[in-house]
Amino acid sequence: QVLLVESGGGLVQAGGSLRLSCLASGRTFSYYTMAWFRQAPGKQRELVALITSSSGTNYADSVKGRFTISRNNAKNTAYLQMDSLKPEDTAVYYCAADRSNLGSSLYAVYDYWGQGTQVTVSS
Repeated sequence: QVLLVESGGGLVQAGGSLRLSCLASGRTFSYYTMAWFRQAPGKQRELVALITSSSGTNYADSVKGRFTISRNNAKNTAYLQMDSLKPEDTAVYYCAADRSNLGSSLYAVYDYWGQGTQVTVSS
């Protein structure tokens, strides 16, 4: 079992920045695809960004050029740097891990999930 713990959410004004962190337990972090999903009230959970074990990345069109996903395998931590935030980025952000390293955007393939962290962007 892998535990994922997110941190770094909060309230920020439009145009501001936040950095989310996801700390994973265990020794196999480096083998996983790590991803950030988000879910706004009344909407489906959607992929924000993912990073594979070989550091390949993929982003939702809505965040390209504004968000950056990264990982530090020595610290068992994945990050999401969010710049130029917009009110429509407001959501609960979830960290997820895929032990099969598929690099998929489908939330169903992810084996482990964090508890979520709220990001609120005011206009």
